[in-house]
Order: sequence, then C-alpha cells, then structure tokens
Amino acid sequence: MGGKETGGVTPVIFVLAYLAIVLYIGIFAFRRSRSQAEDYFLAGRSLGPWVFVLSLFGTHMTAFAILGSSGHAFNFGIVTFGLMASSSAFVVPLCLLFIGTRLWAAGKKFGHITPVQIFRDRWECGHIGTVIFVLQAALLLPYIVIGVMGGGTALSVISGGLIPFWAGGLLVAAVVMSYVFFGGMRGTAWVNAFQTVLFLTFGLIAVFVIGNGMGGFASIAERMLADPKTSHLLTREKFSLLAFLSYTFNPLSAIAFPHIAIFCLTAKKMTQFKRTVMLYPLCILLIWLPCVCLGVFANQATEIPALAAKIDLKLATGRPVVADDVMLQLLSHFAPEWLAGLLGAGIMAAVMASDSQILALSTMFTEDVFAYYGARERFGQKTQVAFGRIFIVLVTAVAYFIAMNAKASIFDLAVQFSFAGFSAMMPLYVGALFWRGSTKWGALAATVWVAVCTVSLFFTPRGFTILGFAPVVPMTLGSVVLLWFVSLLTPKPSANTVNRYFSV
Repeated sequence: MGGKETGGVTPVIFVLAYLAIVLYIGIFAFRRSRSQAEDYFLAGRSLGPWVFVLSLFGTHMTAFAILGSSGHAFNFGIVTFGLMASSSAFVVPLCLLFIGTRLWAAGKKFGHITPVQIFRDRWECGHIGTVIFVLQAALLLPYIVIGVMGGGTALSVISGGLIPFWAGGLLVAAVVMSYVFFGGMRGTAWVNAFQTVLFLTFGLIAVFVIGNGMGGFASIAERMLADPKTSHLLTREKFSLLAFLSYTFNPLSAIAFPHIAIFCLTAKKMTQFKRTVMLYPLCILLIWLPCVCLGVFANQATEIPALAAKIDLKLATGRPVVADDVMLQLLSHFAPEWLAGLLGAGIMAAVMASDSQILALSTMFTEDVFAYYGARERFGQKTQVAFGRIFIVLVTAVAYFIAMNAKASIFDLAVQFSFAGFSAMMPLYVGALFWRGSTKWGALAATVWVAVCTVSLFFTPRGFTILGFAPVVPMTLGSVVLLWFVSLLTPKPSANTVNRYFSV
C-alpha cells in the first residue's frame, strides 16, 4: 500500500468552486421564480421527470448515507449495508409508489402544500395539526444538523486542517441557506439534481482510486479475514437477528420525512413516480456499497495517523468511536491533490442535502402556522414568502449551533432520533390516505406516543433494545395500535370529507 497525506489549497479551490456553482444555481432559480407561495415552496408543481428523480434521491441521500455509513461500517463492518441499504432499496420505492403517489394526488386535487394541510383537511382538525407540525419540526432538526456536521468535517479533512471544523460548517451552512433562501424549491431541486450526478460520477472514481492505492480490495478482505481482530467486520457477528431485523423499520421513515413528502407534491405528472421507483434501488447500491466498503477497509489503513489512532482506541476500549471522517481520510491519503479536490466536491455534493430539510421546515412553518392562523390573509403571499426566508435563516443558525456542540456520530443522530421518530409517524400517512375510519383523535394519540418515546431516547444508552428489538420497532407498532384503537372509539370526520378523499 502507498500514498501520502494530501489536503491543502488545491482541494479547497475545487470545493470552493463547487460551492460557488451551487450558489449561482440558487440565484438563477431566483430569477425564474414568482412571488407566490406555491411557486416558491413547490416550484409550481412543475418539476420534470429527470430533475424529479435525481433531486428526490439527492434529497434522501445526505451526510448520513455518505459519511455516516462509512463511519458506522468502520466500527461494525459490512453489516451496515444490510442494516440500511438492502431494506431501503425495497421499502423506500414501495412507499413512494403507494403513499407518494397518493400524496401527490391529494395535493394536486385540493391544493395542499404540506402533509399537515392534508391531515387537517382529511381529519377536520385544527390545533392537532399544529401538534403534528411541532413534532415533525423537532424530529427533522437532527437531520439538518448532520448536514452541517458533514460539511464541516469534509472541508476540515479535505483542506488538511487549513479550514477548521467550525469554519467549514459555517461556510456550508451559509451557502445552503443562501441558495435555499433565494431559489426556494426550484433552486433546491436543481442543486440536488446536480449534486446527485456529481457524486454518482466521482464517488465511483473515488472507490477505484482508493482501492488501488490500498493494494486492491480482494487482498484487503483476505488480510481482514485472516486477522481475528478484524474478521468479524465481514460478518453479522455484532448484531443479533432481532436487532438486524429492527433496521428494516427505519426506511419507513422516508415517506414520513416532511421534505420527502413535500417533494412528492412537486412532480408535474404522477407517471414520474414510475421511473423513480425503478431507479431508486440502483442509486442506493451505487451510493451505499462504495461508502460501506471503504469504511470497512479503512480498518487496514494503519499508515494514516488519524485512522491508526481510531483503530487503537477502538481495540483498547472495545467500544465504537466517532468515525465520520474515515472516507475523507482515505481520499486525502490515496488520491493526488487535484483528484482529491474533484472527489471532495462530489462528497460535498452529498453531505449538503440539508437544503431540502431547511426548506421543508420553512414551508411547514409558513403554511401550517403563519398561513393557517390568518397571517397570509392579513399580510399577503409576498409577506408569507418573506417570513419563510427569515425562518430559513433562523433554522440554519440553530442547526449550526447544535452541530458545533454535538457529541454523537452522524449515524447515531439520524437513526436514534430522526429515523425512529419518522418511522413511527408513517402510520399517520397510511391512516389518513388509506383508512376511512381513521380520526383526528387517533392521530393525536399516535403523535403524543411518538413524542414521548423520542424524548425518552435521550435518556437511554446507545444500543438500547426492548425484547431484543431496537426502539424503532415498538415505537412504530405502538403508533399503529394507538391510531387504530383510538380511531375506533372516537367520532369520524364527516361523510363528505371522507368521500372527497377516497374518490381521489
């Protein structure tokens, strides 16, 4: 194996050029926009087929999929791919096909912009919708935080320490905030489509360059299998069968994420979902497999001081270490500076997908709070869009502050809070769109249950299980039971409302 420590001015120039490009895309989208809420928040429901497919996937694949997966694989091995990618390749397309198309149809027919608007209309509820909004906002914030963390980590490692973590996170947060601020959904969608193409292209190059620099993946795997200290990383040894199966519940969160649900409303035609469903498993394979493999094989890169220290600490304590930077360390060591810059820009493309979450929170606030409580009628749509932009600035600032003080890894933040919570929120979408008998009181019971469970997760140790299952399983099943049982006991919405929705 060979290589040398790189990182410095050249990679930074490439990454800064990339940031300038995405900022320009946002400004260009601003020139195409109109001062109307639907145009700013949903791009006028006019996204074409390829932009829809690429940007939807880019919205879903964030720092969690790139840096988080490689860091988790560094600690736990190849099982990371089975935990998240395999089930996601099956579950997420099904959710998009059955729930996403139903969301699109309801939004198109009734003019809804957010999931809460659908819930309020479907269940004839008011303040209960606000409760759902508050929980969704709280669950989405950690996902925005990991985007800032990923950007800060990427710039710090790629620059060889010239740009510290806090400055890298600040720069990424500022750029994302700016193009979302100006471009709204149209700018966010165009940037995400561009980012997806960039990472899928340069991500594959990164795998071959790093693999070649390490002596070939086949020889690395042979050495790891022959070493008792690393052989378990190529098996499912660290996870029981029940814990492993628990992770199949996490992809249910995809359609319940507000930014994904809202994005489903931007398609120009329902037929665009067909192409998305067919391409999604392939895209997941192309993103997750390289990242997981690089994370696993980083355990053999002892010539890199930063990775050697992590390996020693992991062996000495017997506990996982925060390893979100392992893929970046490999890139900086085994790629020449100019290529590290290009590949670094590709990685930055993936970790910056917090843009859609920020826009989703802004959309929800302005539609589900500002407009719902009468401010739009009083001040007009231009003021609503202005308030949405102000909210973008505030959310970005809060996310940056939390990211600078976070102690957990990107993978843990996403799985323990956002994924578990939104997976348990998914039954609300099924109940609203597929079950005539669901009620607002059943939805409230499920929402309160998820909120209580999520708060309790702050006080549980890492790896906490219930009867062998990860918390996401009882949280999701409990949500289903409460929605069903309470709905059976409480008054139903009017027949007119129910009939409107089930004739969509």
